[in-house]
Amino acid sequence: MKLVFATNNLNKLREVQLLIPEYIKLLSLKDIGCFEDVPETQLTIKGNAIQKAEYIKKHYGFDCFADDTGLEVEMLNGEPGVFSARYAGEQRDANDNMALLLNNLKNKPNRNAQFKTVVALHLNSKLETFTGICKGEITATKHGDQGFGYDPIFKAKGYHKTFAEISLQEKNTIGHRGKAVRLLVNFLNNL
Repeated sequence: MKLVFATNNLNKLREVQLLIPEYIKLLSLKDIGCFEDVPETQLTIKGNAIQKAEYIKKHYGFDCFADDTGLEVEMLNGEPGVFSARYAGEQRDANDNMALLLNNLKNKPNRNAQFKTVVALHLNSKLETFTGICKGEITATKHGDQGFGYDPIFKAKGYHKTFAEISLQEKNTIGHRGKAVRLLVNFLNNL
């Protein structure tokens, strides 16, 4: 089985490749000649994931899956949410995003947050979605140099280290994207 993972984010691609069984040949957007920005104009994480999967199916004809992920902070009414990648502006800079988030949480006692990933699968003209959530909290400062995005300031519930301080395998075990992709794989295994 061949499936396109509709992302240009090499970090996401690396995470997901570790979770996909060998009988599925995972293709990147580059592999299918897609070099344009796939639209993400919906107002929900689920909406963006579906939009990306439908775009690849419509314009390239491949069975595919896409994900969208957002960091939802309780004290900020779910911000940055669907705007996580461009929270501090269209430059999509992780350090700028983290700095803005930490500033917005300055002197706030409630630092509860969750990462939410929705994976949308477009397979055999049918659409399925899978959701993974990882609850945790935002740290006061950055820790670690692994991972990407908000990983240096997110600590999963029950853990003393940020996502940027743990291995990719451990992150895949407890993290939002790993949970969503395992649901996808379970679905594919039962076809």
